Amino acid sequence: MNRPLTSALILASALAISHSAFAQVEGPVPTQVLVNIDAKSTPPASAVLTVAVNDQKEQLTAWEPVQPANAQVALLIDDGLRESVGRELDNLRNFVRTLTPGVEVLVGYMQYGHVVTAQSFTIDHEHAAATLHLPDGMPGMSASPYICISDFIKNWPGPAYSQHKARFILTITNGVDPYNGSTSPMNQGSPYVDNAIEEAQRAGVAIYSIYFADAGMIGGMADNSGQNYLSQITQATGGVNYWEGVGNPVSTKPFLRNFQGAINETYIATFLAPAGNNPARDLVRVKFTAPKAKLHAPAKVRPGNVE
Repeated sequence: MNRPLTSALILASALAISHSAFAQVEGPVPTQVLVNIDAKSTPPASAVLTVAVNDQKEQLTAWEPVQPANAQVALLIDDGLRESVGRELDNLRNFVRTLTPGVEVLVGYMQYGHVVTAQSFTIDHEHAAATLHLPDGMPGMSASPYICISDFIKNWPGPAYSQHKARFILTITNGVDPYNGSTSPMNQGSPYVDNAIEEAQRAGVAIYSIYFADAGMIGGMADNSGQNYLSQITQATGGVNYWEGVGNPVSTKPFLRNFQGAINETYIATFLAPAGNNPARDLVRVKFTAPKAKLHAPAKVRPGNVE
């Protein structure tokens, strides 16, 4: 046997396989992203909607509304909220009960860097509503809501990326990151917020929020700091920060109603995106536009993401 020749053939074969795999990684892959149509806008037809990927215009290959049976909603409540949030429990229970039949819902409480839940995602909205209770209201109990969000997304109950449903998170929190060291307007860069944004973009999760003060940090700077972070994470993931006023909202009811409408007005857009060298980690920039329509979409997406 000619061993040098055999070894050379094996090496050549391995290189060919490696090159083929690399070419597959480098090529464009079908990618999906959630796009919400503002309630005041008319849903655009796919023919007039454009998407730019890394500033390069791409053709939309599919455009269809999210079906209730293909949607999951996680209601994540800051366990450090003041007891005054108790006046909102009836609104929250009614919101969960009246979700469109077929939508899966989960109620969780953010505490000490993770999310505590009484049940997994369920279509039994009455049962999920019954798990709502007053937060413990201990200062600092939520730690950082962004650490909680990151942990929840990484451990999202259910199948892997290629099989998951359209995912929505609605947070009720003051949005302050106590580990950032300050609520000063001059110190608004947080690695925990950035990490939560990246985890959500990679997993295709749209994050929405309603501001509500917690038991340990209230006042002007906390309001501004928390709402600034909530605006960052919602805008970057295709969601909306519903309350941007001073102090707590008079009622969460109109915002909960708007969020329900947002789920109903969300579409799945499919297009091709370059996979890059590391499709498991790399993200691409995306921008959706349509005439006479205001769209909410994530700023980045993981190539190959499937809703």
